[in-house]
Amino acid sequence: MNEVAQFAIVTTVVVGAAIVLGTIAPVLMEGRAVARAFDNMARQPSVADRIRGLLFVVLAILESGAIYVLLICLILLFANPFQGMLGL
Repeated sequence: MNEVAQFAIVTTVVVGAAIVLGTIAPVLMEGRAVARAFDNMARQPSVADRIRGLLFVVLAILESGAIYVLLICLILLFANPFQGMLGL
């Protein structure tokens, strides 16, 4: 197997692992945030609108971590900056 094929295989495996590992933490944190928000809304229905608004902001911030992981993985797949180091 030549260097180009090995590089492509290693890059694909690393990107797959990065997507899996990079999205686990945001998903767990989003689930925890939603559960806590619903719990607090059930305890204090009078402030449910404020909690809901804050929840959407927090979910957007948490989701941005997964979006950054996806962006970096797409860069590694399609515009890999490390190809120049190998002379490929």
